[in-house]
Amino acid sequence: MRWAPTWATTLGDHRRDDQLAPRDAAAMARLEAERGALLARLAGLAGGPLDELDRVTHAQLTARLAGEHGLDRCRFHEWLVESGGGSVFGELSYVALAHTVAVPGDAANLVARMAQGVAAIDDTIANLARGLAAGRVSGAEKLRRAIRQLDGELRAPVATWAMATPAWAAAPDPDPWPPGARDRAVAALRDVVTTELAPAFVRLRDFLRDRVLPAARGEVEGLAGLPGGEACYRAAIAHHVGLAVSAAELHALGTTEVARTDEAIAALGATLFGTPDLASTLARLRADRALYFSSSGEILAAAEAALARAKVAAPAYFVTLPSADCVLREIPAYEAPSAPVAYYRQPHYDGSKPGELCINTHTPEMRARYELEAVTWHEGIPGHHNQIALAMELEALPAFRKLDGFGHRGFVEASTAYVEGWALYTEGLAEEMGLYSSDLARLGQRTLDACRAARLVVDTGLHALGWTRARAEAYLRDHTAMTEGNLSNEVDRYLGCPGQALAYKVGQLEIRGLRAQAERALGATFRIAAFHAVVLGAGAVTLPVLGDRVARWIEAAR
Repeated sequence: MRWAPTWATTLGDHRRDDQLAPRDAAAMARLEAERGALLARLAGLAGGPLDELDRVTHAQLTARLAGEHGLDRCRFHEWLVESGGGSVFGELSYVALAHTVAVPGDAANLVARMAQGVAAIDDTIANLARGLAAGRVSGAEKLRRAIRQLDGELRAPVATWAMATPAWAAAPDPDPWPPGARDRAVAALRDVVTTELAPAFVRLRDFLRDRVLPAARGEVEGLAGLPGGEACYRAAIAHHVGLAVSAAELHALGTTEVARTDEAIAALGATLFGTPDLASTLARLRADRALYFSSSGEILAAAEAALARAKVAAPAYFVTLPSADCVLREIPAYEAPSAPVAYYRQPHYDGSKPGELCINTHTPEMRARYELEAVTWHEGIPGHHNQIALAMELEALPAFRKLDGFGHRGFVEASTAYVEGWALYTEGLAEEMGLYSSDLARLGQRTLDACRAARLVVDTGLHALGWTRARAEAYLRDHTAMTEGNLSNEVDRYLGCPGQALAYKVGQLEIRGLRAQAERALGATFRIAAFHAVVLGAGAVTLPVLGDRVARWIEAAR
């Protein structure tokens, strides 16, 4: 939490509410040294008899100590440029939106925190300059998107920026604030944004446009075109998948899974539309305007109805449900154009904010009706909300275990496949729960499964095989129902977070396999709610640890 004070704030730790995370070169070196010392201490705990899992863990730690520490070797902060919510602009906008302001002291902390945004922007420029000098730079399209975002925001009045207009600024009376205190706090925040942050964003835009873009990589934008990219991608696979598996093996697995989803989509398309093959089914799904929304309100209403159905059905499939609610939110306008279809934000650890299912309503004519139900259940209930919010409430675990698997990626490792695998597993579970409203919605679930299978092929293609952005987009176009805007954003996402896209299908297949193993072993005594309790009962874990937990549960149940 010292290294991620804004994340700590969202969890209810308010000791550093006036701070932003440092990102200058000296601070990054201290972080790496501190993490390395922690790894050394962990490796030193190997005395005494070890079971097989302990030996594997110790071997991994020892290997990590032999070189740089995991993703540290990638030096992402020195070359990777993002747009949308992953940009510095998006980060500071979310800080202003997510910072709970109940009393004047909270507002003072936020103003102090936002004032440090100038250093964050200038440190970002300095870090990218170091990468540029070392020959490490983002792809050209990545940079163009970031520059477009900043150009658009800088053309708008600063008073309309999300970071200058937080909800608490217009909170209704009565409240505990002294007369005039709220107006003074709002004025102080807007002064920081207008006089300090806006000029710093101009510096960042100019630096990206004038210095970095001319040196940007063109055709090969993935790690395959970056110095040290092969070692970085191996670290990314270890970080997100947590298994001893190569890029080639993951690429082959993806090809096999895509062949399966191709067949499933074609078969269901023939039943629903009378289309003769996969290509014609995908063409129908993209071209038929009746299959897409017409307004943002329509999207939100459909998602609200799907979430409500899931809340009613969930108790029959889970021993314990989170006490924190899951509510619907619209993705903010500053990040929506480059954001995914939806994402989840965890509750505040102190109970001051529920879990949030964030839905993208930008350009509703691009948002498919047939995919919305599966997306809602993946991101909300019974998907990410059930897993993440429940983990935060597991009293038997220490705080660092409750909160593992999401949040500050500087320390978290090897549980992405569990977190995303669970959410993808629940898209299929929703069919068992009777949640899908039509065969069209079931086809949507198949198309989303195809996206996750294709991710294995495309992510490894971009980062290990030297695929271009155009080739990756063409593959998604041929095997998924993504619209042009969505598949372009998806490829941009894979380029921005190498290896993360691999976790979904690997984790889903592992959880499905463990369930099948339990069903065979326990027969008529198998209970789905009890299985889910084991899977969700220890917070975010690695896939080997999850397998060990399920095996022990099966033995105990016998």
